[in-house]
Amino acid sequence: MKSGRLPDAIVIGAGIGGLSAAIHLRLQGREVRVYEANAAAGGRASYLESEGVRFDTGPTLLNYPWVFEDLFRAAGKRLSDYLELLPVDPSITYRWPDGGHLTLSSNAERLEAEFERVEPGAARGLAAFMADAGEKFRIAFEELVPRNEDSALAYFSRLSLREVLRTALWRSMYGELGKFFRSRRIREALGSYAMYLGGSPYELPGLFTILPYGELAQGLWLPRGGIYSLAEAMEKLARQLGVRIQFGARVRRIQQEGGCVSGVQLEEGEKVSCGTVVSNVDLPVTLSELLEQEPPRIKMSPSALTFYWVVRGTPAGLGHHSIFLPADYRRAFDALISGEAVPADPAFYTAAPAASDPGLRKNGLSAVFVLVPVPLASRLGGTDWGQEAQRAREFVLARLKESGADLAASRILRETIYTPLDWQRRFSLFDGSAFGAAHTLNQMGPFRPRNYSRRIRGLYFTGASTTPGTGLPMVALSGKLTAERIRSHAR
Repeated sequence: MKSGRLPDAIVIGAGIGGLSAAIHLRLQGREVRVYEANAAAGGRASYLESEGVRFDTGPTLLNYPWVFEDLFRAAGKRLSDYLELLPVDPSITYRWPDGGHLTLSSNAERLEAEFERVEPGAARGLAAFMADAGEKFRIAFEELVPRNEDSALAYFSRLSLREVLRTALWRSMYGELGKFFRSRRIREALGSYAMYLGGSPYELPGLFTILPYGELAQGLWLPRGGIYSLAEAMEKLARQLGVRIQFGARVRRIQQEGGCVSGVQLEEGEKVSCGTVVSNVDLPVTLSELLEQEPPRIKMSPSALTFYWVVRGTPAGLGHHSIFLPADYRRAFDALISGEAVPADPAFYTAAPAASDPGLRKNGLSAVFVLVPVPLASRLGGTDWGQEAQRAREFVLARLKESGADLAASRILRETIYTPLDWQRRFSLFDGSAFGAAHTLNQMGPFRPRNYSRRIRGLYFTGASTTPGTGLPMVALSGKLTAERIRSHAR
C-alpha cells in the first residue's frame, strides 16, 4: 500500500456507505484508497461465524434493491451477476403478549385478507393507505432524498403545494396511520418502524409511513448467503474498478493544514497525503476521535443488545423475521428514547434466515439472531451487562415459548452477545447508537448533519449519521451523494 501513485481520495471505513462512496469516486476517474480497521468489509453489515454457522451482525433483510441495482448499473455491471436475491414472503410477523399476531406480505391478496382478519373492513383503509403512502414515497425518492441541499427553502422548493401537504410533516407517524386504520394492532405494527429511526411513532413525522409502504409494495429480500454477501459484492465491484482496499488499517488521525485536509495517519504511524478524505466512521466519532473536536449535539437512535444463537435444527413456529411488541406500546417507546435502564418489558425482534435460505443451515445447525433495542450507552452507565443479558435472554425465550416457537434454551449450542459497549467499540459507534443519527423533524433533509465539513476543506462524511439517513439503501445513497458533493466542490 505504501508504493504506487498517491490517492486522489481516501475513504476511511469499508462499510456500505464507504464502499458506495469509493465506487462512485472511482467512476469519476479518481485514484481511491479505502482503509478499514476491521478484517472484513461491511461495517455494521459484517458477519461472525460460530460452529461453522455464519451470522449477519447487523441488518438481516434488504429493502429497496433498486438502489443497489442502480449502483452496479452506474459501473456498467448488473447486480444479478454478483448476487442472487431471494424473496422473503411473508416478510414480518408481529406478536403481542396476549397471543395476537399480524403477518405482513407483499402479496396484495394475502395482506388484504390478514388486515381484514385483524380489523373487519380494513381492506378499504389499506387501499387508501397504499395510495397515499405511495405518493409520499414518490415525493421522497424523486424530489427529496437523492439531493444535496443545504437550504431548507431550496430543498422544498421543487414541491408543489399539494406535494408539501401530502408529506404530513406536521402530523405524527402514528396519527397519520390513524387516518386509515382503527385497529391498534395495525397501527402499532406499521408504526414500529420508527424504532429503527431513533424515534417514536408518536414523534416522527407522518412522512415516514413510507417505511412500511416501501416493504409492502416492493417486498423484502435476502441475498443468498446472507446480507454480508451484499458487502462482498460491493467490495468485489470496487476492486474490479481499481479501488484499493486495505483491511486491518485503522486511521488514528485525520490530518489538516491551513484549514484544509492534508491526509490521514494510520495507527502504526504511516502518513498518507491526500487532499480529499471521506469518513465512513460514524460522524460524531469522526469529529471527536479522528479530529479531537467537540461532536455535534444531535439526537442519536437507540442502542442494541444482540444475541447470536447457534441452535440445533430449525426452530418451528419462528419465521424469518418476527417482531415481539409489549403490551404497553407507548410506554415502551418512552422508555427506549428517554429511559435510563434496559426496559423490563422490551420490544425485540428475531431473525431466522434459514427460513428463506436453507443453504445457511450447516451440519444440522442454524442461526437465530435476536435484537433488543435499549437506550443509548450513556444513559445506561453502571449497567451490569452480564446480569442484564441473562435477564433479557430469559425474557426473550419466555416470549418465544408463549408464541409457540420451538426454541428452548437446551437447543442453543453456542451464544455470542454484543452489548451496547461492544457495538460502540467494534464499529466505532457514537454512544453505542446502533442506527446512527435519529430522524426527527429537525434532523431530516437539509437539517441533518451535512456530508461535508464547513471548517476543514476537503473533508467529507458518509454513512447513517449524515444525509440522507439510516438503513442499507440510505447509506448506499449517502455514498453517492457524498461523491456528487466532492465533484461539485471541485468545479
